[in-house]
Amino acid sequence: MVWLEYLLPLIFLFPLAALGAVVLALRGLHEVRVRSPFDANPLRGPGQALRTRLDQAFSTLFLNGSLGPLVSLAPLVYGMGRMLFVERQFWVEWALYGLLSTVLVLVFSLLLVRDYQRIRRLKLGLACELAVGQELERLVQPEAHPYAVFHDIPTDSFTIDHVVVTPRGIFVVETRARTRSLGTDGRELKQVFVERERLRFPHWQERRPLHKTRQSVSWLSEWLEQQCGVAVPVRGMLVLPGWDVDTEDAANDISVINGKALATHLADLTLGEISEAIHDKVIYLLLERSRLQQTLKHLRQPSA
Repeated sequence: MVWLEYLLPLIFLFPLAALGAVVLALRGLHEVRVRSPFDANPLRGPGQALRTRLDQAFSTLFLNGSLGPLVSLAPLVYGMGRMLFVERQFWVEWALYGLLSTVLVLVFSLLLVRDYQRIRRLKLGLACELAVGQELERLVQPEAHPYAVFHDIPTDSFTIDHVVVTPRGIFVVETRARTRSLGTDGRELKQVFVERERLRFPHWQERRPLHKTRQSVSWLSEWLEQQCGVAVPVRGMLVLPGWDVDTEDAANDISVINGKALATHLADLTLGEISEAIHDKVIYLLLERSRLQQTLKHLRQPSA
């Protein structure tokens, strides 16, 4: 039967399929997320959202790097199996097997390059988030200063990097990591000019960071006013670690800084006096918001 010549060679693909199954089973071994021993909720710190995305990026890199060779070899292995069941070889058929393997190698190579670039960007972003978080932690001295710092506060559709609660105002702190460019003389270009609606970097410009910061301030202001019943002063801060920031043409509603002495800068800012009752209620609301989101994520995850 002619169809057996095409069906029987599939036997030689079983070892590759078994290896693929092992790879899929092992893809979660690198995951570094940990859970609290007290309530089994995920422990959250600075840059937790980026840590989760980095976990997913490493998982994708592992799959593409492990499954790529197996999938690329499958056409050639199938073709060699065909040699045992046919009397005559056709060069066109072998050319198709070779062409298919070549295309698969190119596809997985591009995927690996994409994963490498994505992981590199996420690592840079995480490093900046941790640096900013470390600066903010200097504010947390409950006996001397009634400050509170929250990381990765979830909204309805996005996440706020950091929220700092002080007796003189609430501060939304967004962090953006950008790789510095090189000039024609080989020196780093690290000057960024802030305008009302955009950031002008040496070789490009961006509007999204300022828009995201304003969006975070707007959401937090409306949410706190709805929950507290009174308007609470909220200001946005955009941190660009490692950059020299020129704010001569910047708007007044957002502070754009490079992150140095961030804790001191926040401690010196005054938006308005907040009563002790509102101050404590804001902290309670942010704690509840963070814990509720963690519980929902825990419930959505399939049990082991």
